[in-house]
Amino acid sequence: MTTLTADEQAMLAGDAGPAVAFAMRIVHRLAEGLGAPRLQEITAAHVDGCLYNGQVNLDFATRLVDLGARVAVPTTLNVGSLDLLHPEIHRGLARDTDTTTNARALMAAYRTMGCAPTWTCAPYQLARRPEFGEHVAFAESNAIAFVNSVLGARTDRYGDFIDICAAITARVPYAGLHRDEARRATVVLDCRELPPELFDDTSGWAVLGYLTGSRTTGVPALTGLTAVPTEDDLKAFAATAASAGGVALFHIAGVTPEATEVRGLPVITVSPTDFGGARRALTTVEDAPVDAVSVGTPHFSASEFAALAALVRGRSDPKVPFYVSTSRAVLDQAADDASACAAAGITLITDTCTYVSSIVDPKARVVMTNSGKWAWYAPVNLGVDVVFGTLAECVRTAYEGQPR
Repeated sequence: MTTLTADEQAMLAGDAGPAVAFAMRIVHRLAEGLGAPRLQEITAAHVDGCLYNGQVNLDFATRLVDLGARVAVPTTLNVGSLDLLHPEIHRGLARDTDTTTNARALMAAYRTMGCAPTWTCAPYQLARRPEFGEHVAFAESNAIAFVNSVLGARTDRYGDFIDICAAITARVPYAGLHRDEARRATVVLDCRELPPELFDDTSGWAVLGYLTGSRTTGVPALTGLTAVPTEDDLKAFAATAASAGGVALFHIAGVTPEATEVRGLPVITVSPTDFGGARRALTTVEDAPVDAVSVGTPHFSASEFAALAALVRGRSDPKVPFYVSTSRAVLDQAADDASACAAAGITLITDTCTYVSSIVDPKARVVMTNSGKWAWYAPVNLGVDVVFGTLAECVRTAYEGQPR
């Protein structure tokens, strides 16, 4: 049985209004189902339910709005189904269709509840982000893994509907990765055989994320790495590990803040051969012409814009459509580099991502990316084959027509 405080009992009874009572019933039922002894107060939330997947998404949000719901903690929003700044980029969705209308209404509903219109899958790139030990309620798999692992804040996996209920009540079940005992490593990946040059490009960290997600369960700890990752590297690792295997927390010796003793745990040795196989696995077709290039999954950072701008300055008119997905905040922060990319013929996308929205031409059969997450999801979501490569290889392919 989950014990509630007097304040939480009052919320459940409706003393704070019908919306809080509705949300608290859901949080409490989840806590009971998880066997949580109590609820945990949170200080922030990141909501994924703003992405339109069907009528139920809109019905739930509308119900909350009708009840007068307002978030009780700072709450950011994940990607939506539309780029509200650049609606002309969408294909197959006329602006007056039911799907588009509902997607807009859903995004508006979450703003009505007081959520910040951040529309990003990388909320840790925003000015305010969770601190070490802070309890939060985050949805979006890569954000969960990054916040838990890189920042050392604490969130369990929260999906649609429970995310906004947590934001309204400022409560989650005290269960899962909110607890000390659940955050300890359960398996070791020994990476000492991997030479550091494999990680000269961020795509190498995505490959290692794929290896980690596909070969482990629980909480993996990586040891023996000599390469020092940037935040972009860790973002790529977290996103691919979360996609390929549901990793919500990882430790890297000497890098992440909670990396601790791993003696006595089962060990998996990772070899260069394993690494090469994983890189090849992220490519689904060989020697095929590329129809488009898509990067920025998770959303491009300011430093990634700087790297891309350096590669494309002086270029124009890519041979195939070239897309970069990013957030509004980063687009403002990296305005000069983003403008250089746009001048080189690259399409900049905000508020959404190319693997969840109708942006890539449906006739495209092969798309190149440097994102392990995009490579994992796009074949099913979009029905395309994927060529996986470095950022430089993506640029070369887009402008020179070389797929590898």
